[in-house]
Amino acid sequence: MLRFKSSSLWLGLIFSTYQLSSYAAGFALSEQGASGLGNAYAGAAAIAEDASTIFFNPAGMTYLQGSQIVGALHLIKTNGDFDNKNSVPVAAYAAGGEGGNLGSLAVIPNFFYKQDINEQLKFGLGISTPFGLKTEYDKNWLGRFQAIKSELKTININPSLAWKLNDQWSFGFGVSAMWAQAELTSAVNLSALNLPESSAKNKGDDWGFGYNLGAIYQVTPDTRLGLAFRSKVEQHLKGNVSSPFTLANGNPLQTLNTDITADLTLPETLSISSFSHLNDRWDLLADVTWTRWTQFKTLTILRDNGSNTAVGTTQEHWNNTLRYSVGLNYRYSDSIKLRTGVAYDQEAIDNDRRTSRIPGNDRLWLSFGASWQYSPQTRLDAGYAHLFIKEASIYDDQRTPAPSKGLIDGKYDGSADILSLQFTHQF
Repeated sequence: MLRFKSSSLWLGLIFSTYQLSSYAAGFALSEQGASGLGNAYAGAAAIAEDASTIFFNPAGMTYLQGSQIVGALHLIKTNGDFDNKNSVPVAAYAAGGEGGNLGSLAVIPNFFYKQDINEQLKFGLGISTPFGLKTEYDKNWLGRFQAIKSELKTININPSLAWKLNDQWSFGFGVSAMWAQAELTSAVNLSALNLPESSAKNKGDDWGFGYNLGAIYQVTPDTRLGLAFRSKVEQHLKGNVSSPFTLANGNPLQTLNTDITADLTLPETLSISSFSHLNDRWDLLADVTWTRWTQFKTLTILRDNGSNTAVGTTQEHWNNTLRYSVGLNYRYSDSIKLRTGVAYDQEAIDNDRRTSRIPGNDRLWLSFGASWQYSPQTRLDAGYAHLFIKEASIYDDQRTPAPSKGLIDGKYDGSADILSLQFTHQF
């Protein structure tokens, strides 16, 4: 059985409204506060515009005065369709269709709080979702023996400190407690037993820990550079496999129903950002973010019953990625700021390594946004982005070893739309 601590349950209830779809590289989520979405998160480690800087670069808190709260909500609609080419379904059962729309509507909240300890030292707390994934096909699709539903949820609690050394240098440090839950479902081939197909759901969760560091250098009164690093977080997921099928002999090495474990490493990132105040109207922002996806080599699920045998293993062998972004701000008036930005986000998956669970590819972001300073203490932000996702080919042959899971051969077309709203209050 899954082991839920009371704190895990409490946090799960708070975030129970969200359903995640991966729309950044791999299964990373860029959406950490809505103010940056209009710039495609360009300059995120240097702009230090509000308390969402706690995630992107905690050193940015030294640029904020007093106490501040930020609450953001992101609505994401993803679309993905599989176009079959020469797939070979499992022969013993009905072939099935192409899986329908594997995307979904997601709702993701963020919360950030910042306060002054003294003039040089600042404290902040961020609660956000740095990683997530959801793909789900029709239950009777042709590739159901390889994947039906794949879902990863995370909640990151990130207390941080920032210290202003002088007028040029600021530094930040934070620790992360990250809860992760993964669920993988698929059909099960029982043709060797002359039985109808069944299904299996693998589900587990765990807490992992990491840290983040940041620095900001004020080059001139109008230009600053930011450098930020987030460490990897190692998760040792524990849970179970549940299936309507149980072998009559109850052999613990064969039955589908069993306790399981799986190791998952969520990768580190390094960001370099710039922010320049060009004149009274215009700001220029830029960013490059590196993610070490080579941490994700294999996904192996083991029986947690003393045998330590594998329930399933998928070879991933992902690549490290870079994300490039540039943005502009325009001050339309004293109370209204307009934003725009573009980003190019590399995918971590080679064509010959793509699986139906995570069929992503390179994507181009086009973003717009606006801020309204409602009062001296309160600001409202809105942002919108459309993601153009490059067509992705797949050739995943799992006909051996037995029992066969079939061959998936075809192409994926996908896109995503993001709408973000944010409330910022100074007190």
